[in-house]
Amino acid sequence: MDADTIRNLIETGLPGARADVQGEDGVHFEATVVSEAFAGKLPLARHRLVYATLGDLMGGAIHALALKTLTPGEAG
Repeated sequence: MDADTIRNLIETGLPGARADVQGEDGVHFEATVVSEAFAGKLPLARHRLVYATLGDLMGGAIHALALKTLTPGEAG
């Protein structure tokens, strides 16, 4: 697994989202995701939206994913 693949999956699964994904070891990643879909949602609901784009990869090929989820207004 690599950061570009995760970025593509997130951006495809959340149309209009921008994702910046980092991770060098192939199993532990950090992502900042900016999406209008997060408006009015609590952090847990935002994270669930991102996890849904990754499906079965979470807990498998992706061992850990630290998330920062923002709306475009919060991102500045």
